Amino acid sequence: MKRALISVSDKTGLGDFARGLEELGYEIISTGGTKRALEEAGLNVIGISDVTGFPEIMDGRVKTLHPNVHGALLCVRDNPEHVKQIRDLGIQDIDMVVVNLYPFRETVQKPGVSHEEIIENIDIGGPSMLRSASKNYRFIPVICDPADYEQVLQELRENGETAAETREHLAAKVFRHTARYDAMIADYLTKKTGEQFPESMTITFDKVQDLRYGENPHQNAAFYKGMNPQYSLANAVQLHGKELSYNNIQDGNAAIEILKDFQGQPAAVGLKHMNPCGVGIGNTISEAWDKAYEADPVSIFGGIVALNEPVDEELAEKLSKIFLEIIIAPDFTPEALEILERKKNIRLMKLDTTLEPSNTKKYTNVNDGLLVQDMDVKSVTADELECVTDRKPTEEELRQLLFGWKVVKHVKSNAIVLVKDDMTIGVGAGQMNRVGAAKIAIEQAGPKASGSVMASDAFFPMPDTVEAAAPAGVTAIIQPGGSIKDQLSIDACNQAGIAMVFTGVRHFKH
Repeated sequence: MKRALISVSDKTGLGDFARGLEELGYEIISTGGTKRALEEAGLNVIGISDVTGFPEIMDGRVKTLHPNVHGALLCVRDNPEHVKQIRDLGIQDIDMVVVNLYPFRETVQKPGVSHEEIIENIDIGGPSMLRSASKNYRFIPVICDPADYEQVLQELRENGETAAETREHLAAKVFRHTARYDAMIADYLTKKTGEQFPESMTITFDKVQDLRYGENPHQNAAFYKGMNPQYSLANAVQLHGKELSYNNIQDGNAAIEILKDFQGQPAAVGLKHMNPCGVGIGNTISEAWDKAYEADPVSIFGGIVALNEPVDEELAEKLSKIFLEIIIAPDFTPEALEILERKKNIRLMKLDTTLEPSNTKKYTNVNDGLLVQDMDVKSVTADELECVTDRKPTEEELRQLLFGWKVVKHVKSNAIVLVKDDMTIGVGAGQMNRVGAAKIAIEQAGPKASGSVMASDAFFPMPDTVEAAAPAGVTAIIQPGGSIKDQLSIDACNQAGIAMVFTGVRHFKH
């Protein structure tokens, strides 16, 4: 009679699967809570102590770490010497292992959880059994995911055994499962010890979905989420529209990153190809959207909109009048949904954009390498600014400068943003020189540039940016400062009557 060892924390589908094995003639070996659950389901179960001849000890910390278990799992069954050894020692075969692990991730994320409870949810015996049996997958199917129960039962019913390809597939999944588990433990303890950049790094992600393609149709792609996908599109609920694409996800992520800097006030972001084409704030979310749209009504066509307040009927009517790929908001009223769902393909994503985002690391892959850095969450207040010109900014100019500084952080370098009346009016992004970015922003703003303020993500190496700003009517500038030629730009501002403040912080975005 064949035997299956079952010990699981996730008991989804467990009773039906174990009953299916019993009907196929398997004996069931189990431990602790799994054994009780199976017995309550009316199944006959052999306790692990009956297999090892040793009691479970230390509150269950030690129960399966025994030669009678691992000898059975690691025996190479077409090796006569291995078979002779386990027979001489009275070790009986174990023909299947069904194990998933203590809920470490769920435990870490519990509010108010203690370090001691987290440590107790580090599984030892489970990964050991999974690894032992998976090393021997030629002979033993190993299941760590309830989603695989049905396929295994079907193959056993049809063929009396699992296919070699299935066992190999299951073994690969097991090693991904245990690697992920160990990565989560390492991540928790590394953070607890305060190590920012350890000598090695293993990060783990779970698949959300396969994508139709990547940046272009000839590229395959999939979407994965990290350990804490709270402020992430991975945690959004899609209420309507086509499946998200690779580029949609990239743009959507960039849009909600901008919203982070506008918590506590109604804000709307219009975004295209990873750069904001319009950002507005207002007393209401509808007013904020009006400003974001007015900022660049041409570029927003086919773009992404992210909002930090729910969409109501009034706003939905406005949004429905243009072609948009995605609208991301904390919620949509029933009336708003009815209006927006008239557009078959528009993607409506419900995501709490008011959440405090976690201050995680930013990962950027390069050829066979990974760059890791802190997220750019640095902000400045009015008190931290240094006025370097003869004229100081007015209170209103100062407010607009700080608004522009929040936006320019999210524009690809070299970046220049013009702001007026709580909205962007010109965005120059990703240019090879700063004056080029300024000219683009000024041209986009047109007559609106008169009376606007300018934000630059990095210092002015030459006075040419100021010299382009002055004729356009820019009245104040915010920039990091720090160039060896700062004085040339300061002199140009003084000559034009422009107020300029330094932040002492730059926001390069490559």
